[in-house]
Amino acid sequence: MLYLSGLSIALALALIPSNSEASLKEGECEVCISFMGRLYQSLKDDDIKFTSADIEKALVKKCKDAKGKENRLCYYIGATSDAATKTINEVTKPLSYHVPVEIICEKLKKKDSQICELKYDKQVDLSTVDLKKLKVKDLKKILEEWGESCKGCAEKSDFIRKINELMPKYAPNAASARTDL
Repeated sequence: MLYLSGLSIALALALIPSNSEASLKEGECEVCISFMGRLYQSLKDDDIKFTSADIEKALVKKCKDAKGKENRLCYYIGATSDAATKTINEVTKPLSYHVPVEIICEKLKKKDSQICELKYDKQVDLSTVDLKKLKVKDLKKILEEWGESCKGCAEKSDFIRKINELMPKYAPNAASARTDL
């Protein structure tokens, strides 16, 4: 009898999923967790009903304005118009039950590992960086983040001049902190 109860305990422990292999590592799924966290907070702030349909509307609306890695996340979960798959329910249904975004992203990772491979680009500190030492690609990225472009820019100095012109508008604190303007 004692042998049988020990066997049932061992079987029960074997069936309980191990938390160590399933949980997310530090820094993993940063785009998913950040984006979904802001979505959840905006739903609470705007007093939106936590139904799957209302959450889906809010998600699609937020994804229309998303850029860069967040837009790619929206594409992977099917919340953009050009998405090939549609797994929005994997987000909306758990959110309607107030499931933590970390768990939602963990489940999304199991469906599509690309979701957790997304990482934010490192932000450039415009108040201290020497623009002349940046690559043209990075200068273009700064302008793109501001929603601007540099038509007719052929050389690095053209991009630097454009950034310096627009910095007071898009990064006023950085513009006032710079001494080389």
